Amino acid sequence: MNRSDSLHLRLTSLSRGKKRLIMVLADLVALPLALWSAYALRLAEWWPARYIEPFWWLFLVVPLVGVFTFARLGLYRAVVRFMGPQAMWAVVKGSLLLALMMWAAGFFYQWEGFPRSVPVNFALVTLVYVGGTRLLVRSYYQWLIRHYTEKQAVAIYGAGGAGVQLSMALGTGREFYVAAFLDDDPALWGSTIKGIKVHPPEQAEQMVETLAIRRVLLAMPNATKAQRKQTLDKLTDLPVHVQTVPSMLEIVSGEASLEQLREVELEDLLGRDPVPPRSELLEASILDRVVMVTGAGGSIGSEMCRQVMRGSPRGLVLFEISEYGLYTIDQELETLKSEMGAEFPIYPLLGSVCDRRRVEETLRRYGVNTIYHAAAYKHVPIVEQNVLEGVRNNIHGTRVVAESATRLGVERCVLISTDKAVRPTNVMGATKRMAELVLQDLATRHGLENGHRTIFSMVRFGNVLGSSGSVVPLFRRQIEQGGPVTVTHPEITRYFMTIPEAALLVIQAGSMAQGGDVFVLDMGEPVRIYDLARRMIQLTGLEVKDEVNPDGDIEITFSGLRPGEKLFEELLIGDNVTGTSHPKIMRAREDVLPTETLLELLEAFHEAEQRLDSQHACESLKRGVSGFAHSGELFDLLLPVKPGGKVVPVTSRPRRLGAG
Repeated sequence: MNRSDSLHLRLTSLSRGKKRLIMVLADLVALPLALWSAYALRLAEWWPARYIEPFWWLFLVVPLVGVFTFARLGLYRAVVRFMGPQAMWAVVKGSLLLALMMWAAGFFYQWEGFPRSVPVNFALVTLVYVGGTRLLVRSYYQWLIRHYTEKQAVAIYGAGGAGVQLSMALGTGREFYVAAFLDDDPALWGSTIKGIKVHPPEQAEQMVETLAIRRVLLAMPNATKAQRKQTLDKLTDLPVHVQTVPSMLEIVSGEASLEQLREVELEDLLGRDPVPPRSELLEASILDRVVMVTGAGGSIGSEMCRQVMRGSPRGLVLFEISEYGLYTIDQELETLKSEMGAEFPIYPLLGSVCDRRRVEETLRRYGVNTIYHAAAYKHVPIVEQNVLEGVRNNIHGTRVVAESATRLGVERCVLISTDKAVRPTNVMGATKRMAELVLQDLATRHGLENGHRTIFSMVRFGNVLGSSGSVVPLFRRQIEQGGPVTVTHPEITRYFMTIPEAALLVIQAGSMAQGGDVFVLDMGEPVRIYDLARRMIQLTGLEVKDEVNPDGDIEITFSGLRPGEKLFEELLIGDNVTGTSHPKIMRAREDVLPTETLLELLEAFHEAEQRLDSQHACESLKRGVSGFAHSGELFDLLLPVKPGGKVVPVTSRPRRLGAG
């Protein structure tokens, strides 16, 4: 570091008191200089002695009175590097007040030879000298930030009110300084806001290089998901870390502040704008009813509980087998209930959906009207290695809940299904399709019992963002750790939807059900997981390391498809699908099994469980589920047993599960 650099750093590190003293001394010099300038401008002479000498004492009084006046107006309390309109207004008021006092003194005391226009000139020149010195200091400080500090240069995408507020907030910190604005509005291109130039998006690449920008902050809290996606598409290939500010709804509600930067969410990459929910469909199944959510502690079940809370139920029953999961969601919902000022009771109940006595007693005691059945084992590789538990929980548990609902007069029972139930290649998907068949059969066979008809329906959708099995948090952790990012296959493709949107659509679909309906949610366009991984890496300002770019930062590796995993997921078994009154919900017409066949299969599953025979359970799934083509090995933790009671050893070992 040379002597000049050292001087610059010492100036920026001065204490607040020393900086204030420097500004006072500067004004003590500027004010008499302004008075001399006022004389010189009026009389067109460098030193009009015959006019100045009779009032020489003004050059001593004016600086003292001026500093006192500016101090009373709060000018020296303002931090010069953040000086805004309020500080400049103090300079204006101080200059006018000094000029007025000078004019009044000359008028009342009848100063001979004192030009009456000098106070006017003095006010104008003081504005330039006192205000100008501060603007120069502010510009000098900003120059120092760019050249002699560790602050990182950032660009703000969005030159509206949120962008301006963000730039001011960042200016008070020690991490970033705003080097440029980007905006889609041509009317703003080339203009400056707070001294920062606004550029068109087409200049982003050039601007990133010339201004050494390493981070772009999206200040677009009112933008739709589609608009945000268009913006991100323009920034994906740039070597910058893209972050965003919270939405306007979060800012207004107090959930987040404008300067709380966050990573770009996958829903921004998808560009999917949710359709506003229809209140009549939300109220039909929830308002003034006792609602029970099974699997209430899971990612889907917990969001179902949150949405039910907002529908003003008469009571909410949380049915969960995990003590920790139940405790967590119960604490969260009690806090939410307090914030809402609601008074309906919440009943946290431990129990398994396979326990018929526990389920029936719960429905009877609390008078449940609506059931959202979210309890299931959903992780494909885990169910592949625990076939009998998957069959027991997903099929038998659904049967227990559905038959209990029919017996005890529940109004509606909605099964939360999955796109993996369509032509499944894994046990999890096959068990969920069997669960659908159980409900379809009950809807026709026991449509009316005890004078009351329970309306059964099931809702299929694909992957949800933020669930326990989502790849998004996994990819984010791997990127933070420096990679590699693991994807199972270069062509694997999935549908995605946010958990809140899925939960709201499930509630609305259940309200439209007439009995035995299979609803399919519009999941938008499928996403290739490899492309998703690349975009997540690039939007953090890093480069993908591959054959084309061997010097990149993060490598993407392929771990191979996991047992039972498909490259592409489907939402329909056949093509028989019709629309509904909701644009995001479709109704599918799926084949059902004859009751006799279904009962035989359910008995076969029971026998397989009793004999611990996972192979027999898998063969029964193939008989019952159309399109189930399971060709992988079974790695059940429970060893299959021959009818004679002899244990059959398992010689093969399960493959190590890949990520993604």
